Amino acid sequence: MRSRTRWAVAAAAFLSVLAIGATPANAIANGEPVPDGKYRFSVKLTMTGIPTADGGRRNSACSGALIAPQWVITAGHCFRDASGVRVEYPVADLTTATVGRTDLTGTRGHVLKIVEVKQSPTADVSLAKLEKPVRDVRPIRLGNRAPKVGTVLRVTGYGSLTSTNPTPATRLQTGQLKIVSVGDAVLGLNGYAPQPDTTPCPYDSGAPYFTERRGVGPVLAGVVSNGPSCPHTSVENAARTDNIAGWIYSVTKTKRY
Repeated sequence: MRSRTRWAVAAAAFLSVLAIGATPANAIANGEPVPDGKYRFSVKLTMTGIPTADGGRRNSACSGALIAPQWVITAGHCFRDASGVRVEYPVADLTTATVGRTDLTGTRGHVLKIVEVKQSPTADVSLAKLEKPVRDVRPIRLGNRAPKVGTVLRVTGYGSLTSTNPTPATRLQTGQLKIVSVGDAVLGLNGYAPQPDTTPCPYDSGAPYFTERRGVGPVLAGVVSNGPSCPHTSVENAARTDNIAGWIYSVTKTKRY
């Protein structure tokens, strides 16, 4: 299976939220639908009119998480120019973030424009600024310690169910993966639950990986970066966020926990 980013690039594969309303509400291969109102920090990024190398336009999507009232954390490759170079500005004619909406066919939460982008200098991570702060959704907590091999992480995303003819989901999906390696900038993970091949799919790029501990709540460890065609039982790669916590705090101007 070949490695590739979790951001499908073919415009024909993407449909708007309204257009996909009749498709199965699935994302993350062999995952589970998220109950209404849970993991409200999860974000759907929708890009309309991305420039292509041949002078045309395409549409796409990514996932992410609210990391501060006015900032969304996602994959760095979600913001690339026509040459594939990561950039610090919204590349599409319009990029919006849907925050706090488990079911995208509903009306809860917020839909806000992305007005600014900051790229991590060391990892496949970017921060996207919302046009205004979100005050009624609690951002995910940022971890600042290296995760350990064997730790189980949960992921939430609005991606496809499969790499074959991928279509973004209309409902937030979740699953769990286990850390099998810890690199300088990347975590290696294997599917864990509900199936051994539970893995992110196209349009899950930037989706948050986080720990869950009683009394602490979700703590961010990384974001979806790349992996083989889904579903699979090979190693999935996440961009680490704990070792760039200082940069994240400096951009978002939030206090350390």
